[in-house]
Amino acid sequence: MTFEQIVFYFFAAVLVFAAGMVITIRNPVKAAMFLVLAFFSAAGLWMLLEAEFLAIVLVLVYVGAVMVLFLFVVMMLDVNLVRLREGFGEYLPFGGLVAVLMVAEMAVILTVGFSGDRLPAPHPANYSNTRELGNLLYTVYAYPFEIAAVILLAAIVAAIALTLRRRPETKYQNPAKQVRVQRSERVRLVRMAAEKKS
Repeated sequence: MTFEQIVFYFFAAVLVFAAGMVITIRNPVKAAMFLVLAFFSAAGLWMLLEAEFLAIVLVLVYVGAVMVLFLFVVMMLDVNLVRLREGFGEYLPFGGLVAVLMVAEMAVILTVGFSGDRLPAPHPANYSNTRELGNLLYTVYAYPFEIAAVILLAAIVAAIALTLRRRPETKYQNPAKQVRVQRSERVRLVRMAAEKKS
């Protein structure tokens, strides 16, 4: 067994363990931490497959942004996810069947797709996956890349427009009116007669 195979089996075992803990543990914060561990393990596997760009994007985007946002939402909303996970045993047989089918499909793909002379050729020492991906994105797939960017920009603008529409029942502050306020508009002096002792 080579060193690469040992590293692969180590990362794969950690990934399977972390993924199992994500769906079985009851504490949502600990489940998010195990999901971060699963992302790091998957990034390690992608590094072994010479997909450095995908591994870096997985760590930066999912671990650095998405999981932090998820943790903030879980901690701020104080969602009681324990009640949502009470029926875990009811769906366990169906989930196990789906997991067995997925493992069988991956085994067929790995044994048939990479058997014999169909193994991918090793790359030279100066090969850069990121450079090749950049060349493909900005030469062959330049127009689809730009179209996808415009669609994402339109989706962001639409989401902002939908969430920032004026609702009549919502109260808003106007900073311009707050700056121009006068004392007579906010303070009222009331003169009262002094009380007499009986």
